[in-house]
Amino acid sequence: MGYTSPLEDTKFVLENLLPAHEDLDDTTIDAVLSEAGKLADNYLAPLNHFGDKNNPILRQDHEVETPEGFSHAFSEIAKGGWIGVASDSNYDGMGLPARMSAAINEYWHGANMSFALCSLLTQGLIDAFTLVGTEEEKKTYLPKFNSGAWTGTMNLTEPQSGTDLATIKTKAEHDGENWRIKGQKIYITYGEHDMSENIIHLVLARTEGAPEGIKGISTFIIPKFLKDESGEYTIRNDLKCISIEHKMGIKASPTAVMSYGENEGAIGYMLGEEGRGIEYMFIMMNRARFDVGLQGMAISEAARQKALEYANTRIQGTPINREKGTPIIGHGDVKRLLLSMRSLTEAMRALILVSSEIMERAHNGNEKCKLKEGFLIPIIKGWSTELAQEVTSNGLQIHGGMGFIEETGAAQYMRDARILPIYEGTNAIQANDFMFRKTIRDNGKTAKELLEEIKVDCEQNQEMSNMIALASNTLDFILENRDDAEMLSCISFDYMMGFGYLIGGWLMHKGKVKAKLKLSEKSQNDDFLKSKIISAEFFDFHILPRVESHFKIVTKGATVVQLTGDSFI
Repeated sequence: MGYTSPLEDTKFVLENLLPAHEDLDDTTIDAVLSEAGKLADNYLAPLNHFGDKNNPILRQDHEVETPEGFSHAFSEIAKGGWIGVASDSNYDGMGLPARMSAAINEYWHGANMSFALCSLLTQGLIDAFTLVGTEEEKKTYLPKFNSGAWTGTMNLTEPQSGTDLATIKTKAEHDGENWRIKGQKIYITYGEHDMSENIIHLVLARTEGAPEGIKGISTFIIPKFLKDESGEYTIRNDLKCISIEHKMGIKASPTAVMSYGENEGAIGYMLGEEGRGIEYMFIMMNRARFDVGLQGMAISEAARQKALEYANTRIQGTPINREKGTPIIGHGDVKRLLLSMRSLTEAMRALILVSSEIMERAHNGNEKCKLKEGFLIPIIKGWSTELAQEVTSNGLQIHGGMGFIEETGAAQYMRDARILPIYEGTNAIQANDFMFRKTIRDNGKTAKELLEEIKVDCEQNQEMSNMIALASNTLDFILENRDDAEMLSCISFDYMMGFGYLIGGWLMHKGKVKAKLKLSEKSQNDDFLKSKIISAEFFDFHILPRVESHFKIVTKGATVVQLTGDSFI
């Protein structure tokens, strides 16, 4: 058995934890998810292990060949309009709610994360052009993105400039109505490939005479191919891929070093207003951080499925009170690991899908949802990607020695997952953002409102009630010590993780309540509903106590601030 898209759990969350959507009914949800699942299971999943072993090739002409089968799979995805699932129908998108895009993206990334990175980045550009682009730019680029004819990238990082974007050196010089861009960018995912007709790069660069720091940075649209006199995109721009990275994981995705303007300068067009490049790029960044959290959930599901299949077939030892020849799923600790993998993955899925609805409402102008979106994004990215390390590691553990052998594929999930806490802003950055910008800046208002919402939903759950009280006390401690920035930065990670587990517990509790109600109505999915209840109860008793351990670290302060360099020798 290979990867199977988790249709049933997706539908459970959509139907029971999210409000009804006027543009969706059960028939539409079933049809869309079922078709998307078939593409993921039949086209993408079979290429996952192959792509890990057969990596992209950079040719002498600076073109990149993706692994065999990738281009065909992309054309199948593009043909169905799946890249523009949530994009405006006025520009040839499907116009479906964001929750459907999130669900489908899980299937893509669970089946083949390396492959799905291409469409992920393109969807980020769709968001950027939708919110910032002129009407002419929307008409030019959005239909091409939605059809898959063109794909997109995000170019921020330079050799000397990672987290600190203020140090960007790439230059943009005026040339009539256009700009000439010169510089080098690194770690550009799908910066060069053979799966689309054109690649549109969004590039951060500093304009002539611009002030130092981030205020001097603008965003530029730089196509791989420019328009010729007949209106076709055939003229090669002055840019090229000069190398691709050899990585620990996501090996099938070409991670490019891009050189702009080795000759006369790459022609680019400014997106939006000069000097607002960082602001615009964060439109993509916010979306990307959500999607990276989604990747953590998706690869956890894939690792869980593989571990479950192995545990049901591997015979080793004799479990207590079992007959000889019983598969290892009968061993108590294997059960523990599998239940942990399932409950954590289900909690992540609930968070991702619920948050997609909040984000959509935020983008439609709901101010309260904008605040909640900002509060949740670092948790989605930080908490979910940390859990992905645990879940994929547990999956390998269940395989035993065979997990350490590459042929099973368990190790690939662990290797692929390891990038998630790093890219699109490390989890340390997410934690500091959560502490200082999302908690202290508004005096804990959003955090308090969310805690109150959780409290109302969980009145009958004593374990959750205890943790909510602890969270409230922890929040008070943080606000009382808001001026001790050094100490707070040392405990921000535990603060973020504690909140993540608390929100996960809340959503699992809500799912359990709904599952029990449906079970009392004698639903036809009794086994599935019973499994939902078991997952939630396991989370309550085995996972939720982590809230206390993380928040205790927060309220005790951080001794690390007292250490000097010599202390680490």
